[in-house]
Amino acid sequence: MDLTLHTLPNGIRLVHLPTASAVAHCGIIINAGSRDELPEEHGVAHFIEHMLFKGTTHRKSYHILSRLEDVGGELNAYTTKEETAIHASFLKEHYPRAAELISDLLFSSTFPPAEIEKEKEVVIEEINSYLDNPAEYIFDEFEEMVFPDQPIGRSILGMPATVRTITGETIRRFIARNYSPSQMVFCSVGAISPRQIITLFEKYFSHAPAGKDSRRKRSEYLYRPVNTEKETDTWQNHCIIGNIAYDLHDRRRMGLFMLNNILGGQGMNSRLNLSLREKRGYAYNVESVYNPYTDTGLVTIYFGTDNRNLGKSIALIHKELNRLRNQSLGTLQLSRAKNQIKGYLARAYENHESLMLSLGKSLLIFDRIDTMEETFRKIDAVTAGELTETAQAIFDRTSLSTLIYRQNGKRS
Repeated sequence: MDLTLHTLPNGIRLVHLPTASAVAHCGIIINAGSRDELPEEHGVAHFIEHMLFKGTTHRKSYHILSRLEDVGGELNAYTTKEETAIHASFLKEHYPRAAELISDLLFSSTFPPAEIEKEKEVVIEEINSYLDNPAEYIFDEFEEMVFPDQPIGRSILGMPATVRTITGETIRRFIARNYSPSQMVFCSVGAISPRQIITLFEKYFSHAPAGKDSRRKRSEYLYRPVNTEKETDTWQNHCIIGNIAYDLHDRRRMGLFMLNNILGGQGMNSRLNLSLREKRGYAYNVESVYNPYTDTGLVTIYFGTDNRNLGKSIALIHKELNRLRNQSLGTLQLSRAKNQIKGYLARAYENHESLMLSLGKSLLIFDRIDTMEETFRKIDAVTAGELTETAQAIFDRTSLSTLIYRQNGKRS
């Protein structure tokens, strides 16, 4: 990759990949998310994402929304447990407009009190919508269950009671503590020269003071498996089975990505999809997800089914986990698993918006960016024996936690 890398005196870094596309993408990624909140701040990281669009010293909310949309562009933002991002997609000739707007939101937002009060209601409705969807909410409750009393276990959105306590001072205090320039990366993919993108970067991002380094501390937490069952007023039973897993810096994570994909990844030919859905019709949706964080990770298997098939589905999942623990992949199976992961990564590389964010996150987390060829070599280096060892460690039945939302029969 022909990357341009540049660091400002205040510590903000730039990564840019030139392309020939008419559409360009750029954004700022900040190493601060919901896990960096204090208990009394629950929900503020996500709330800030909303408030960044509500006014700056230079623009009112309407002018923020219109600045890129007037030229066919799009402005967006997101919050995770460990990062916040503001990003834009636009025709390449509007690079200056996009870079200036992102800088304005990041450094000059005013957080008007009236807008804070109005946005609280919006976010609370977002939370209520989420709580009405057990297939989504069960993931949050599972993380809270396996990471009790830990910031990483709290939901990103917060709860209505905590959101109602947010003030302008809450927002400014969180930003002052966590939005350090040394923990920011400006990322770009588009048809602009290295000299031009560096000029824009320096013009719009160099004025921010360096501030203090805000690297988060590693959490010290001893995991213990938990099994919980709750009655819910739902049409289906919902179930998650999972375990803590390797963090982002663990070399074994590549093997776990492969195992997760074999087990219940995005392909319709995953083992769990074939077993539960295609062969038996027990579930419409069954999936496994591996989420690595900077100091821990989580593997979850989710499915929804009716009462008749709940126990049978759980037994089938444990049967597949037992296969991974005790039967090494053959040469053909291993080759197929590697080729599938490579294909997914290559397709993702063609999505330039996703690629832009991926470049930024890689530089932010690892201080380096692997080429696709380097990533492929890491995939090729994984052995069947390593996958078996990983399966034995992560899918050990005595280490797994389970959360079940059991339908109470009122809707049957």
